[in-house]
Amino acid sequence: MKILIVGAGATGGAFGARLLQAGRDVTFLVRERRAEVLRAEGLRFRDPEGEYQHRVDAITAVDGTYDLVVVAVKAPALPAIIEQIRPAVGAKTVILPLLNGMRHIDLLAEAYPGHAIGGIVKIVGTIDEAGTVVQKTSMSAMTIGALDGRELPADVQDVFDVPGVSLAVVDDVLARLWEKWAFIASAGVVTCLFRGEVGDIIAAGGEALVLQAIAETESVAAAAGHPVGVESHAQGVELLTAPGSPFTSSLYRDLQHGDPQEAEHILGDLADRARLFGVSTPLLDATVVQLRTHGRARVRQLQASGL
Repeated sequence: MKILIVGAGATGGAFGARLLQAGRDVTFLVRERRAEVLRAEGLRFRDPEGEYQHRVDAITAVDGTYDLVVVAVKAPALPAIIEQIRPAVGAKTVILPLLNGMRHIDLLAEAYPGHAIGGIVKIVGTIDEAGTVVQKTSMSAMTIGALDGRELPADVQDVFDVPGVSLAVVDDVLARLWEKWAFIASAGVVTCLFRGEVGDIIAAGGEALVLQAIAETESVAAAAGHPVGVESHAQGVELLTAPGSPFTSSLYRDLQHGDPQEAEHILGDLADRARLFGVSTPLLDATVVQLRTHGRARVRQLQASGL
């Protein structure tokens, strides 16, 4: 398959590296600055087993169709990307978004009816100061599935069946997406509202509020027709109530570092759906207001500094 990966960050870069190692035909669509680095130095990738470097094709604009388009960008970039990939989408192109939440599914389904499938990844990754994509642990898992009940094309399944990726193809990918959304939203509420690590929040007496945040997000999922399973619920509770845990959400880390946030995509959209379903979510709502307030102040700071 001819594959276009949109974004060469921690997620797109890591899974792209695995595909390249397996000899897949991969092109990266990235910003000009990242394209210059990739063209000059290749894609540098490091995992617990070693470090690798791959020559890659990097483009900043699409000039032809692809069989598979993997969207691996942060949510704020999605509206622009939806238009940017239009020349890449032919009659049989499959689009696999690897984003959190559900809004991206709605947007892609509207822009490209029948082309999008569902995807979830589990990986702990980052990009270091040298531009190397770093996979910090051995965990590298991908779950994919069709959104409309049809069977996933065999070639799409085959393309990700590569060493270094634990692949699962499921019939209930929508339910899996909602389960992950409920968890990352509750993690975002807990760590952003209380501005700290899970261990410190629990030590400060916050366990009851953590459980309330989990109950709120899972109530929205249930109202949407996708209740969180017993096992996933137990895992979420364990992770977000562990004494001494240094765990923080990606939303909180982005907030701390001043990076682009997915607050509206993960929390704002969930809060909107809660209102539509008539579900009460006071902690979720408070976190959304806090992050929006912070965002407005941040914009004023940047404007004042001329950035």
